[in-house]
Amino acid sequence: MSEKTKKITYWFFTLWLSLGMVSTAIVQLMKLPEEVEKINQLGYPTYFLTLLGIWKLLGVIAVLSPKFVILKEWAYAGFFFAMSGAAFSHIVSRHALGEIFPSLLLLALTMISWYLRPANRRV
Repeated sequence: MSEKTKKITYWFFTLWLSLGMVSTAIVQLMKLPEEVEKINQLGYPTYFLTLLGIWKLLGVIAVLSPKFVILKEWAYAGFFFAMSGAAFSHIVSRHALGEIFPSLLLLALTMISWYLRPANRRV
């Protein structure tokens, strides 16, 4: 893969990841009734939505920022833990694949974006 293709692919997946994280963060911060019901079904308190929403927004800022390489690594790690934890929680709760898929998609986007990140965005 050429450097140009790798860079384009990185930004495609990173922007898609960022859009997914921002949109889910907004829904979580709004505490829509469906989200509150979902998080409670998984066994988590409602205030967890606020925590996740804020962390996701801060993570997106870190991932998109051209500086703060160590902070960027922490953001990717946070996305990985949050999305793998969400997928695991849905699996343990025996939810349908449709409930698990969004977490798995964001998890895959996190790993692809992290793997393809340019040298100036690595530790």
